[in-house]
Amino acid sequence: MKQLLLDVLAAPAPTLENYVPGPNTEALETLRTLPPGRAVYLWGPAGCGRTHLLRALSAHAGAVYLDSRSPVSAYKRAAQPEDAEARPGLVAIDDLHLLDEARLGAVFTLYNRWRELTATDMALSLIVAGELAPGQLEIREDLRTRLGWDLVFRLDVLSDAEKTDALIRQAASRGLNLAPEVVNWILTHYERDMRQLTALLDALDHYSLAAKRPITLPLLRAMLAEQHQSSSPQPHSSLS
Repeated sequence: MKQLLLDVLAAPAPTLENYVPGPNTEALETLRTLPPGRAVYLWGPAGCGRTHLLRALSAHAGAVYLDSRSPVSAYKRAAQPEDAEARPGLVAIDDLHLLDEARLGAVFTLYNRWRELTATDMALSLIVAGELAPGQLEIREDLRTRLGWDLVFRLDVLSDAEKTDALIRQAASRGLNLAPEVVNWILTHYERDMRQLTALLDALDHYSLAAKRPITLPLLRAMLAEQHQSSSPQPHSSLS
């Protein structure tokens, strides 16, 4: 049972389908149907799902995901590809507020290239995300202007009520009945990122089936305690 729990506790890969929009429905629906040649700037606080959406959009072939840890060379290749056949159809740039001048310079070049290609058969989609609205970012003015060239959406963090509703609906889709005290305990004591909450729900479902016990607060605590014990470093034995 321990190995089963460890296998299912990892968060699922981000997709547009498992993103819980809450107040961000308009942004999600726009991204679902985004045609080539559009640019979107997403902004909002940590936990609003910026990275989830960018990872989901860049998960298919012909797309590129870049963040502050990506090498400058990767930014330059996306902005000025040497091989036209290898040019990305979608470029997703995360955490703009963390980028240094070299990377921001490549993003500036990428916006210019995006605009040049918009009306051609080589049009690309450009999705950029940051923590602040364009006017609040401490970046070069010419790049700040370009962030507003097309679509801009503010993303908001889900409220506890929205997270509760999402958990209950996800549980119901699995045929599970989550008691209010179980949901309240999860939101009070556990990571509130929806991908992590979904992973916890998956693990709880598997654990309940393996233990042949209904989902209760004692069962949840037992599962988390067992997972913690399984993942803790074991002392090394020595031979004398």
